[in-house]
Amino acid sequence: MSNPYAPNSDELSELLRIGAIKLERTAGIPTWEAQPGSRHQMTVDKIRASIAPPIDESGACACYHLADVAIRFPDGSLKRPDIAIFCEPPPAQDTALTVLPVAVIEVISLGYEYKDVVLNPPFYLGHGLRDVVIVDPHAQRVTHYTLTGASTHPTPATLRLECGCCCVIP
Repeated sequence: MSNPYAPNSDELSELLRIGAIKLERTAGIPTWEAQPGSRHQMTVDKIRASIAPPIDESGACACYHLADVAIRFPDGSLKRPDIAIFCEPPPAQDTALTVLPVAVIEVISLGYEYKDVVLNPPFYLGHGLRDVVIVDPHAQRVTHYTLTGASTHPTPATLRLECGCCCVIP
């Protein structure tokens, strides 16, 4: 079945030429995604603006976060989560990070649900990440996966992540 949101071959060639495609490899499965639209980016920005350590705890996770950063996983997978959360600032470098985040937040773009909903949660959890948050702005819901299970909430929602960080999902 064809994806009505995916570019045709001429559009794909142009997107490749201008570098407007986000490429990833998840457990040996290559995936690509066109650069996100404004709804996606606005959602990411709102979430990032809300990420903070809980007020009542000192010495907890610093909740340092980066958007769309390349991360090389131990199995060779290369991922670029919409938001990666680290308890300590990762090293400043020009190549993919090999330090894994403690949590990731992915915002679903139309046409790329398989990557975000089917591939990402088990992949990230399998690499020991404590929190995987999948935001569906179209269905107005968020699913929070942890090593012990998953819970789905309508948005807007405030989440407290296993790593200790809090965030608001618009």
